[in-house]
Amino acid sequence: MTLTSATVVRAVRGATQLDHDEREHLYERTRELVAAVLEANNLTVDDLISVIFTSTPDLVSDFPAAAAREMGLGDVPLMCSVEIAVPHALPRVIRLMMHINTTKTRSEIRHIYLHGAAALRKDIAQ
Repeated sequence: MTLTSATVVRAVRGATQLDHDEREHLYERTRELVAAVLEANNLTVDDLISVIFTSTPDLVSDFPAAAAREMGLGDVPLMCSVEIAVPHALPRVIRLMMHINTTKTRSEIRHIYLHGAAALRKDIAQ
């Protein structure tokens, strides 16, 4: 993306829920989430500034960022963190916050919530 005076930094949110904590399944769901966010917002890797991934404490098989690196985000700054362990929170969830350069308005950004994670944000899930 070529930066113009109309280009701004925006954040895109997304989440997915895993069926179980297994490395290949974590990679599959992470790749699906990242691809869905990129597609829904018509983004390329060049539009990305950084991506922060969080996972619930019950996911320990691998880092979501490792899956993102495998799909071509190797030169994008990626970070992983653990969500706080809130009682009765939805289990096995990976969340992301993707910082992007865009000309879209805040209301044009599409946040993506997949599988059981759609219950997290019924107000904005698409």
